[in-house]
Amino acid sequence: MPGSKRSRSRREGRSRGSRLAFDLFPFVRALVDTQSLSGNESRVAGLIASFLARQGFKVSLQPFASGRMNVVAAWGTPEVVLSTHLDTVPPFFASREDDDAIYGRGSCDAKGILAAQIGAALKLKAAKVRNFGLLFTAGEEHDSAGAKAANELPNACRFLINGEPTENKLATATKGAQRCELVAEGRPAHSAYPEWGDSAISRLLQGLRALESLPLPKDEVLGETTYNVGVIAGGRAANVIPNRARAEIYFRTVQPAAPLRSRLRVALEPHCRINFAPEVPPVRLVALDGFDTVIARFTSDVPHLTRWGKPLLLGPGSMREAHSENEHVSKKELTEAVEIYSRMVTRLKRILAEEGESTE
Repeated sequence: MPGSKRSRSRREGRSRGSRLAFDLFPFVRALVDTQSLSGNESRVAGLIASFLARQGFKVSLQPFASGRMNVVAAWGTPEVVLSTHLDTVPPFFASREDDDAIYGRGSCDAKGILAAQIGAALKLKAAKVRNFGLLFTAGEEHDSAGAKAANELPNACRFLINGEPTENKLATATKGAQRCELVAEGRPAHSAYPEWGDSAISRLLQGLRALESLPLPKDEVLGETTYNVGVIAGGRAANVIPNRARAEIYFRTVQPAAPLRSRLRVALEPHCRINFAPEVPPVRLVALDGFDTVIARFTSDVPHLTRWGKPLLLGPGSMREAHSENEHVSKKELTEAVEIYSRMVTRLKRILAEEGESTE
């Protein structure tokens, strides 16, 4: 019956369960074990949204493509927001742990970070801090489609603390990115008569050799522009002169990419066609006294979240482990990150108050 001792016990059990203390390491493993390869983030987004709603946060899901969404959570009117991404690179593999670390796809990049930010949010809420929030985006590992969608959301955020693996050091700058595709066209023929054909693979290799000898931009702070030839494809069979070949290249840029694109066209277009994706610019970030600092050689969602306030970048884990077959994150760094994130939010809110810009 509705008023029976048994039904009251069930209600009290549910109430107690909703107030259970956040347990960082099992939470990380639960996130890791929820597969969320880029494009398949909805399940982990729902898990996080449900958890935060049970903790009393105002939570919304922002759909931006079929089956894809961001998670936005607020405690008051956020002036400072903690943010990272929901998606991971392939292949998926489940979690495990030992005394020192948690392993699994996304443990380092970036589900350990995500869990630490939620832990910090719960710590801030328990300390009666108000006006902060959380933003978790889909698609960072591919094209930052979620961040681009989130940038259209109205908000009053003054500082954005983005999470990427920096070994809990505060990044003062990040490199940019420029993807491109090289396409070589040839003429097919029987391989016994190579003079009748024109090898697209040979043309592509000529373009790649020209790239190897091309001087690339440098920067006093960010260092050298680097690149990776990540994909090469072409040809039909060993006894057929190939009529088409292509390569995908990823540049880590240290300056605006327009001059680099011009150099590449001059050097490579005699051999193959070059198609450029939109660039992601390098970013200079907010620095705070009292933190070890690092220059991040990667990029993040930050360049696509320009309407979310001044950016900072910090997170547990090392990029050396991210995307690897042994991906893991230190338990010590995870625990420290909860404290660091909560301290950063408090400090940034104090800065706003001192400058007379806080809404509190």
